[in-house]
Amino acid sequence: MAADNSLMTLGQYGQLLDGYREALNQSILTAAPESWQPMLESILPAYWQEWLLPLAGGPFFLLFLAEWLYQSKRGNSKSFSWRRAMTNFSLGGSYLGFELIVQALIVIPICLWLYQYRLFTIEVTWLTAIPIFVAVEFSYYWFHRASHRMNWFWSAHVVHHSDDHMNLSTAMRQSLLYSVTGWWLFFVPLMMLGVHPVWVFFFYALDLIYQFFIHTETVGKFPKWVEYVFDTPSNHRAHHGTNNEYIDQNYGGVLIIFDRWFGTYVEEDTVNNPVKYGAVGETSHDNIVSLIFGVFYRMWQRFFRAKGFKKKLKVLLRPPSQLSINWIRCQPCLAYYL
Repeated sequence: MAADNSLMTLGQYGQLLDGYREALNQSILTAAPESWQPMLESILPAYWQEWLLPLAGGPFFLLFLAEWLYQSKRGNSKSFSWRRAMTNFSLGGSYLGFELIVQALIVIPICLWLYQYRLFTIEVTWLTAIPIFVAVEFSYYWFHRASHRMNWFWSAHVVHHSDDHMNLSTAMRQSLLYSVTGWWLFFVPLMMLGVHPVWVFFFYALDLIYQFFIHTETVGKFPKWVEYVFDTPSNHRAHHGTNNEYIDQNYGGVLIIFDRWFGTYVEEDTVNNPVKYGAVGETSHDNIVSLIFGVFYRMWQRFFRAKGFKKKLKVLLRPPSQLSINWIRCQPCLAYYL
């Protein structure tokens, strides 16, 4: 009898990976104190896709160390320090842990409830995976753009931009407030169209994993066609710039084509306009509590000081401006002040 050399279907891969998920969950439950087990059972991933991003943390740290070693040998280690690295990875760890809990207890149950009222049922297959990923990337573009253009979302995203250096650890400089501000709302339309929420979050995780590799100065520019289509290290360095020409540009995660279509693309100019990293008016520091809650707290201060519902709403939804004596994210025009 001839051997069966056919490829496994996507469903078979899913069953295999779900077995690994169950084994991982059980190993955690076995190692944990008995009193912790009911709590852990409620938050450990029910789908294999949910483990993708948390498990990436370890390899990310090793890759960061490799980048640091490489740059040190080239005499370019000024952008690296243990204190900043520990701050960034601590922020990343708190973000991943909090996301895991909130997704299990709140976000996924809500999304599964909404999914009952979908217009269609779109199965994830080898043929539909790429179009679905592009749709997730399109949703990410608008989430990321809103994170720079609305105080509510910027109050979480500012943490990521507060690093005044750029290396792979910067990708881990994230805020646990993303779950509070509701990043997942931008992906609900895809679920209502018929893509299962778990698959939406899986492709979103792939999007974020790709972005880890573009937070670096180790890589220069790629060939023009790559720079035209994809969000590359060069394109993303410009996104992190506080230079007037770079502010609020290049929102794409994996692809840069939506920025080109919607007029938010800028090319990095390393000769005439080298990137200056950071968040305008924010001091780059390593106080984790202040990094996570500082801007969020100042936003709510202004919210409660504002008179009337309309002005309160503006505090949350207008482009970031002066939430205290500091500029958080400025535009060249005072019209953005409240």
